[in-house]
Amino acid sequence: MTEQKPDGADGVDGAKGAAAPPGPAAAPPAQPTVEQARMAQHWERQRYWEAQQAARQAERLARKRARADGWSTALRPAEPAPIRTGTLIAALVSGVAAALLLGDGVGPGLLIAAVPAVAAACVAARAAGRRPRPWTLVWAVGSLALLVVPALRESAWPSTLAVLAAIGLGALALSGSRTWPGVLLSPLGFLEAAPTGLRWAWQGLRARRGGNGRDWWPVVRAGGVGLALLVVFGTLFASADAAFADVLGGLVPEVSGSDGPVRVLLFVLGVVVALAAARAAGAPLRWDRVTVAAGKPRSRVEWALPLVLLDLLFAGFIGVQLAVLLGGYDKVKERTGLLPAEYARQGFWQLLWATVLTLVVIGLALRWAPRSGPGDKRLVRGVLGALCLLTLVVVASAVRRMDFYVHAFGLTRLRVSVVTMELWLGVVIVLIIAAGIFGARWLPRAVMASAGVTVLVFGLLSPDGMIAESNVTRFEEQGEIDLAYFQSLSADAVPALDRLPEPERSCALRGINNDLAAEGEVPWYGMSLGDRRAREILRERPVKVLYDTCAGLGTSTVRPADGSGGR
Repeated sequence: MTEQKPDGADGVDGAKGAAAPPGPAAAPPAQPTVEQARMAQHWERQRYWEAQQAARQAERLARKRARADGWSTALRPAEPAPIRTGTLIAALVSGVAAALLLGDGVGPGLLIAAVPAVAAACVAARAAGRRPRPWTLVWAVGSLALLVVPALRESAWPSTLAVLAAIGLGALALSGSRTWPGVLLSPLGFLEAAPTGLRWAWQGLRARRGGNGRDWWPVVRAGGVGLALLVVFGTLFASADAAFADVLGGLVPEVSGSDGPVRVLLFVLGVVVALAAARAAGAPLRWDRVTVAAGKPRSRVEWALPLVLLDLLFAGFIGVQLAVLLGGYDKVKERTGLLPAEYARQGFWQLLWATVLTLVVIGLALRWAPRSGPGDKRLVRGVLGALCLLTLVVVASAVRRMDFYVHAFGLTRLRVSVVTMELWLGVVIVLIIAAGIFGARWLPRAVMASAGVTVLVFGLLSPDGMIAESNVTRFEEQGEIDLAYFQSLSADAVPALDRLPEPERSCALRGINNDLAAEGEVPWYGMSLGDRRAREILRERPVKVLYDTCAGLGTSTVRPADGSGGR
């Protein structure tokens, strides 16, 4: 009987037994040449370099996008809340007030048109959860107070300064900035908020029309019905009583078809400004997050030596000034041959620029000041404090020089402006001294507040009235007056010029009288208090001197009312 093996046993035993017959031998791999190896290494390095460059470029782009997104997120951390109906109504009222009240002049109309814009900003701020802080109230009240200047003064230059200052303080009220970059950059928020405010309002209107129109359209219908009732019954009462018609005619703006485009433009401008203010209040740009890197600190000797030399120069100049004040201008005339007025005029502008440059030097010195310990802090306070104190003496010397010059030649717009600026620079230096003693965290806001107060006081004091008053007093004391210069002044100068005797009075007032006559009747909302007072004075005591008489007194530049040179 034959024994059978399991399947696969033969294969196993065969593999363990005899070896397979040898096949053909495999060819060895071909070896690359030296040149081929070099080319492979070159292309490998090229690919590696290109990959590295692409990675660096992608990293730079990613960093740039991150910085852009970071700035956007940092400056505006959140979107504003949906626009409230009160904000939309206030913006609409602001536009209507601007269209009706600003077409015939500025006057009180500017303040009236600004109040609804402030209300729109308040509603938007409350919707965003912002609560007023003390400095916010200071900026808001100061901004509205500055808009009182155009309502009181007819002169354009202090009114323009007041409006610009009001914009600056209003921007601070909306943004709440505290640092130097924030204080300086906050007015730019209006440029960003104008287009975004319009888009914000449009989104709110679409939302109300789509799903929440029941809260919006009743207000529109009620406003339209109320306006129609006012027009109908106001017309009936005006036609029934002449006295009421006269009162109503003085209160209600008179709109004609010829000034329609201007009124439309003013309406759009009023709405845009109100929406921009509300948008900035609801989601202000955080300008305080813009940081400026501190300069590299210098060693004590490198930093202090130039400033100590500058202090010594200031001290020497002040010593000469004291000698002049004690010795009198007679000694100056002996040495220089200059009259007191010429000596004063020669140095005022230089001292003004010296004050401005001193503030620049202080700013740069603080940037590169040594900061290694308490000793450096005391050194910086001592050197810069001495420079500030010496600069205050320079400010006093400049103001004194201008006083001598005005006494000799009279007060003008340029002279009163530069003296005001010099006095404000002195206030800034005092604030810098106080910041060195009590800390500088509040300094940016204090400087802005001092600028706003200076502009407000400058406007309320009526520069043109001050100029006229000073020159009239000089005429009463010295008998000298420049009647031709008064032709360029505004109606604010009329009360002071009214004190002059004839024919000087009429010659001084002729140019202003012709300007007021050319303007014609101005409604109450476009007429300043200075304009109203001037018209009353000229109506009671009209100008009645011939033009030829005024030309003989030196007022050849007087503008005749009819251009013929007559009365």
